[in-house]
Amino acid sequence: MIIVLRLLFILLSSFVGFLIADGFSVPQYKGAIGGFFSGIAIVLLDIFSGKISVKDLSALLIGLILGLIVAALFAHGFSQIPSMQQSKNAYIPLIIYIICIYLGMIMALKKKDELLGLRSFVGGKERPDSSKILDTSVIIDGRVADIIELGFLDGDIIIPKFVVLELQMIADSPDTLKRNRGRRGLDIIARMQKSSPFIRITEEDFPELRNVDEKLLKMAKKNGGKIVTNDFNLNKVASVDKIQVLNINDLSNGLKPQVIPGEYMRVRIIKEGKENSQGIAYLEDGTMIVVDGAKNSINKEIDVMITSAIQTSAGRMIFAKRKEDDR
Repeated sequence: MIIVLRLLFILLSSFVGFLIADGFSVPQYKGAIGGFFSGIAIVLLDIFSGKISVKDLSALLIGLILGLIVAALFAHGFSQIPSMQQSKNAYIPLIIYIICIYLGMIMALKKKDELLGLRSFVGGKERPDSSKILDTSVIIDGRVADIIELGFLDGDIIIPKFVVLELQMIADSPDTLKRNRGRRGLDIIARMQKSSPFIRITEEDFPELRNVDEKLLKMAKKNGGKIVTNDFNLNKVASVDKIQVLNINDLSNGLKPQVIPGEYMRVRIIKEGKENSQGIAYLEDGTMIVVDGAKNSINKEIDVMITSAIQTSAGRMIFAKRKEDDR
């Protein structure tokens, strides 16, 4: 249907050009041809505008307006010069407009992040930036894509170009495991871009820094954003630099169901524990349960009573003992 409407618009443009040409004493076939190509140009502009982001369109519009203002100032200044008022120099203002509009739109597009960042100033006060910057490890991990799809991360979600380049390098590694991790990371980026309009890849880089973690820290400090990661070392360094970090592992641990000492549950013993008489079971979220007195119940479901639970750097561990009447 859209294709039919576009074809009708082009034909209508040709007809309008035909009518306009008659009013200006121009050969009507030339007017029809001019209208035809004008219609094609407008349709192409419509198709192109649908493939670029709202942020890019906003930057282009701002650049166009700024270019027109600067061009008008320059053109007015040149018009005051006597030699420029001659008919042979009448084309100069047109050239000025073309150059200024082009430069204005190109510069606005290249600096769109800084330019559109002015929206953070409301009433003379700067609003805190709610952007989230994803690091390499959290992208490869993949859970962040689910969190984004469920709407638990708001604001702009930034993927720096240097992180994408690192993933490409990993994907080109001769090591099979690294290569698969890199390709998984690139697939996760493509998935996030399809699921959320807030994902953007920024070209901002810090060439003086070679380490990706250092670049992430500098970007977060400069833009006031938060780093989303599951890297333990990056988390520690960011804390020292007073940079906010959203750690996916901490979120995962915080969402695990809480158990209370004295509570009973039914588990399946998978294997023997390190100590005598111990058996090991796992909850659905992967939490390990060490069950005292369950060594001889491997591959069996038994009732256990929770005795304690501890939180370690590797995750949570639950200790339990076999229910007395289940022996």
